[in-house]
Amino acid sequence: MAMGVAGFFCFFFFLLFPILAQPQTQPTSFIFQDFRQGETNLSLDRDASIIRPSGLLRLTKRSNNVIGHAFYVNPIQMFEKNSSSSAQNAYSFNTTFVFEIVSPSSGHGGYGLAFLLAPSKQLPGAESGHYLGILNSKHDGNASNHVIFVEFDTVNGFNGESDDDGNHVGVGINSMNTSRSKPAAYYQGDTDDQEEVNLGNGPIQAWIEYDGEEKVLNVTICYAGNPKPVKPLINYRSINLTDHIKETMHVGFSASTGDRSSSHYISGWSFSLNGEPEALNVSALPRAPKEKESTPYNPKIIALISSLCVVTVLLLGILVFFLFYRRSSSSEILEDWEIDCPHRFRYKDLYEATKGFRESEVIGVGGFGAVYRGVLPTNGSEVAVKKITRNSLQGMREFAAEIESLGRLRHKNLVNLHGWCKQKNDLLLVYEYIPNGSLDTLLFKPKNGFVLKWEQRFNIVKGVAEGLLYLHEEWEQVVIHRDVKASNVLIDAEMNARLGDFGLARLYDHGGMSHTTNVVGTIGYIAPELTRTGKASASSDVYAYGILLLEVATGQRPIGSGTFLLMEWVNECQQLGRILDAVDPLLKSDYAVEEMELVLKLGLIYSHQKQELRPTMRQVMRYLCGDELLPSDYDWSSIYSQQGYELSSRFLEVLSSDTFKASHGSYSKSNVTFSSSSMENGR
Repeated sequence: MAMGVAGFFCFFFFLLFPILAQPQTQPTSFIFQDFRQGETNLSLDRDASIIRPSGLLRLTKRSNNVIGHAFYVNPIQMFEKNSSSSAQNAYSFNTTFVFEIVSPSSGHGGYGLAFLLAPSKQLPGAESGHYLGILNSKHDGNASNHVIFVEFDTVNGFNGESDDDGNHVGVGINSMNTSRSKPAAYYQGDTDDQEEVNLGNGPIQAWIEYDGEEKVLNVTICYAGNPKPVKPLINYRSINLTDHIKETMHVGFSASTGDRSSSHYISGWSFSLNGEPEALNVSALPRAPKEKESTPYNPKIIALISSLCVVTVLLLGILVFFLFYRRSSSSEILEDWEIDCPHRFRYKDLYEATKGFRESEVIGVGGFGAVYRGVLPTNGSEVAVKKITRNSLQGMREFAAEIESLGRLRHKNLVNLHGWCKQKNDLLLVYEYIPNGSLDTLLFKPKNGFVLKWEQRFNIVKGVAEGLLYLHEEWEQVVIHRDVKASNVLIDAEMNARLGDFGLARLYDHGGMSHTTNVVGTIGYIAPELTRTGKASASSDVYAYGILLLEVATGQRPIGSGTFLLMEWVNECQQLGRILDAVDPLLKSDYAVEEMELVLKLGLIYSHQKQELRPTMRQVMRYLCGDELLPSDYDWSSIYSQQGYELSSRFLEVLSSDTFKASHGSYSKSNVTFSSSSMENGR
């Protein structure tokens, strides 16, 4: 009998063990129509609090340099690892919430709020201001952060000196330099017409939707109470969250203020994992309270005091004028157009960073000026400072307008422009510092017998292609770089390519045409059609990229001594069926043959003499990633026709002429700029 009872309990234990052993799953969805139950369901940190009796969640009050965090109390399991320990696709999630940013009635508020996924409810070391209480200057950009966020920002740039483009929405991955960013707006119906949304004017509803199967993140906003727009404001494709997040994450909000301040409120929030979130009853949500602007003095008293002090102020003004007259004559004088440009550095900070622009700090010299390595005294970060001398005020204004647009470019394969400064006739551009120098140096002037491995070269040309694809098709405007070459490709610490030097770049709208009429660039990389039309296009960038491919594979410069043309030589090797004869001998056969043949052939195709036969950068990415194979029946004889040879020979003849050298100087190591008519007069 005892054995029978024992057997029964053993059977009962083994029956229940699988159930008891299963992990306790968390709710996959929740909704806060208000936050009156927030004490038990939310984890509040720093300045965050719940206002009674409305149940409104306030992330920050209107104080300077404060931070507020609010996270759902339980972690969310974002994906599960399979038996082979490799991560599956992250789960899909959808969330919607209504927020209000209440700024002072006078002046501008700041800085904004963000919805985020973070590995912890505590964010130690997070800074206020531009960092929104999420990251700090030391850890910004580290992959180990495992933070994904969507920011609703009201101040533009790190220093907050301009608000012109501050009203925006962005997606950030481990860095405050957002991967995708758009001015706050919503699309009208299924059209491309947009209606601006002022993030600081009334309640705003946001929808954030991630499709784990398709790896697409959509962000949509509009004024609360309106129907959800058909088209999302941000459509972020090919984003695999498993590359950036941990298996379990916390979801919530963060907000901060800086020298400028606003009150940041969340009035309702709904979240769902692998399903649609429960709809918010927007009309029943609490509204942010009106915040009165208080002053310790009666306006009449202020007017009286001002009247009594007017004489003193006038006398002090005259005294200050004479005391600081000499000092002000040597200081920076800002014009109206300069104040409107974001990311402006102080000249004295850049002067100190580069040790007074000391010769020993020069890391490169280009067609526009010298580049100095610097360490910013404000935060200790390394930067590269390009010093350009401009002789024309009008030229300064055009260049500044260009900086305002190009300064918003953000891509992992571009050298990011941090900011700029003007001192008299010197224009200073501040870029992130790239430690390994240029591709040109690594290929042709390496130190200590260093040889760039084929795996590194292949990764570099793929990186340049991704950067050009972003410029040509994926940014809000078409950006023509106009000076793609090895010396403008910088190599970072992980040996990834970063395309830089946008001094010649031009912008135009998608679907439009470039109106550039001057031929600019570097000899050997200039597309043949530019000598006839003078109109740069994405296709002329493609031509230069093709030459770069040949240069990387062969270890040869585009133009050698005499009449040597790299493209002609590689094409001859291809015609003879011995294209691998062109491979850089320094590689010593240590390369993947299929990849090498692909790069050499792509170099020929992309530097085709006929503009209309060059594919796009999106096409080259498909080839390099193995998504498509090169056509087996490609007509290689058309690559470099006799007509193309005559054109290239004529091009070299013009550039070598005494007339051209007298007006433009030597072309072997520098950029050139000339009109298409000069080609006609050169013979």
